[in-house]
Amino acid sequence: MDEGEEGPLASLVSATEGEQSGLTLKAVLKENSQLKMALNAHAIVASTDARGVITAVNDKFCAISQYSREELIGHTHRVINSGHHPREFFQDLWRTIARGEVWSGEICNRAKDGSLCWVQSTIVPFLDEAGKPEQYIAIRADITARKEAEAEAQRMALHDALTSLPNRRLMTDRLTQAIAGKARHPGFGAVLLMDLDHFKEVNDTLGHATGDDLLKQTALRLAGCVREVDTVARLGGDEFVTILDDIGADLESAVLNAGRIAEKIRSTLAEPYQLGRQHWEVTPSIGIALFNSVHDTPEELIKRADIALYEAKDAGRNQQCFFNPSLQEEAINRALLMRDLRLALDNNELVLHYQPIVDEQKNILGFEALIRWIHPKHGPISPGTFIPLAEQTGLILPIGEWVLKTACAQLAEWGDDSQHEALTVAINVSARQLNQGDFVDTIKRVISQTGARADRLRLELTESMLQDNVGSTIVKMDALRLLGVRFSLDDFGTGYSSLSYLKRLPLDVLKIDKSFVDDIFADPGDAAIVRTIIALARSLDIDVVAEGVETAEQLEWLLDHGCVLFQGYLFSPPVHKDQASKMLMQLSS
Repeated sequence: MDEGEEGPLASLVSATEGEQSGLTLKAVLKENSQLKMALNAHAIVASTDARGVITAVNDKFCAISQYSREELIGHTHRVINSGHHPREFFQDLWRTIARGEVWSGEICNRAKDGSLCWVQSTIVPFLDEAGKPEQYIAIRADITARKEAEAEAQRMALHDALTSLPNRRLMTDRLTQAIAGKARHPGFGAVLLMDLDHFKEVNDTLGHATGDDLLKQTALRLAGCVREVDTVARLGGDEFVTILDDIGADLESAVLNAGRIAEKIRSTLAEPYQLGRQHWEVTPSIGIALFNSVHDTPEELIKRADIALYEAKDAGRNQQCFFNPSLQEEAINRALLMRDLRLALDNNELVLHYQPIVDEQKNILGFEALIRWIHPKHGPISPGTFIPLAEQTGLILPIGEWVLKTACAQLAEWGDDSQHEALTVAINVSARQLNQGDFVDTIKRVISQTGARADRLRLELTESMLQDNVGSTIVKMDALRLLGVRFSLDDFGTGYSSLSYLKRLPLDVLKIDKSFVDDIFADPGDAAIVRTIIALARSLDIDVVAEGVETAEQLEWLLDHGCVLFQGYLFSPPVHKDQASKMLMQLSS
């Protein structure tokens, strides 16, 4: 084929290649256009020159920043700087892109109306022929919603949901910082641990929703009593902690200032609360622990404040108490005793002693079962010491059931002897036992298991137990009386019970407290109270037992005033069951 014949074919090929090249260019341009549209639809885009001056922005940049193009182009990104990031943050950013490297990270910007917006940014440098950046393009995605959700999750993790106060975790962190700060700023700080006196009564009487309202009002009042630099936190329940920093350069001024603030808190919180339609007065008790050493720990300070709070409660509530080392020693001893008490049942360290109840001829009509703890190291522990510990820890429930089983077993043993079948045994019942839903069933079960006669069992209640749930108490007493169980009211006259209780409660015995019997000759008031109790019991057809009779003169006075049942050291101290059985044998022989 000659050259002329090849010419037309070559021309055709050349034309075809040109058309294909044109089609490829159009396709590339179309693809670029589509990519640009997609980018503009979903991303925030801006370009700057090498100095960082904005040269172009897309519509989404204007929308999120609330600035127009005219307000942005020709300016740097300082126009949307929020001040959230430190200078070092941007210095690192510029060092990275100036080296021609891509930078990626999260940036907080400020819109024109002052609102904050978070963006995930990628900044790409474009280099000139010399390899130096001549242009930067920043592509951003709005992550404000995610950051707000993260911030809310963080806030919830560190704040109490009910009151919005810092929680235990954040309080511990701030207290740690305050302790560490003593290295730079010597002086004293203080931890105030506070709770509301008788808060349970609000929940029980008005309901938990009202109790929550009280806690929220308390939180507001607390926050208003301290400085902005101080921390008020809720530990849980009705417990609040206040951290006071820099309250004095020396101990004297620190004590003075901490006490002044604590008193302000106490008086403020003691003001009546509006709870629904009712005014309700709730007082606080406050424990205070000072600190001024970097070697202190949050846990130890809270423990000290808790010890002081316990003392404030023990001293009558509605007051403040400072921690001192002697309190800590007492608390440690109490904690050790509590630990040992948990093992006392399993180790057979508890024992019942029996004190006789006699008539005017000194005939033994029955016994009161009294618990004793023989500690392997400390010897006998007073019930006045370990019974409150058992109440606090809930150990009173298993201990109370053990007392019930042991006393009923002894009652059954004595009842097997026809000479002693009329004997009664009285058992003290705690408020926590009485308030158990299965209290009646427990009594029935123990009577059935031991074979004790129900009509010889006496359950002793105290006046303080009658302050709450009187209706429920009467229902339980009536159910047990159907079995034959009888009830005594112990320590009558020492509490604040209404006399109407005596009409409503199915009682069989009133017991005159030893404190009145002790002073019938020295205090005319006590003598008058004893005479009144005897007369009241007679008018209600209730037996009366005088406790703590120790002298013949007391016995004679009580007999002269109509009391015919007695208990006390004049007749016998509480004794082991074997000695009690021996006493019965001697009397029957």
